[in-house]
Amino acid sequence: MHPLLLAAAAAPKAVPTAAATLLPQQALPAIPQIEPKTWFAQHLPWLTHGLAGLFVLSAILLIFLLAIQTTKQEGLTGSIGGRVESSYRGRLGAEEQLKRWTGIVAVSFVVVGFVLSLTGI
Repeated sequence: MHPLLLAAAAAPKAVPTAAATLLPQQALPAIPQIEPKTWFAQHLPWLTHGLAGLFVLSAILLIFLLAIQTTKQEGLTGSIGGRVESSYRGRLGAEEQLKRWTGIVAVSFVVVGFVLSLTGI
């Protein structure tokens, strides 16, 4: 092919269309952005999101710990493997440890939920 034809074909051209020449150029309206409501949400988003993650994690852990809790009549082995009558009791403190951890997770759930409500998310 001729070198001038190759150069003309390679050069990009902006051809105005009929719609572009008839309509006036208008800027698109700006979409309003929702501003965070509190100082914490504006300046410390990592803190509020981290607290929200701790809140969800403590909620799931609390549900799990409450699900494996048992009544006073059954004991810990009664809910997992059925009721067993025996004079020998292995791991005497397992139920008390479970109650202690449930209490700790419940208190942390309430405290993190309260602090999270103060941050405003």
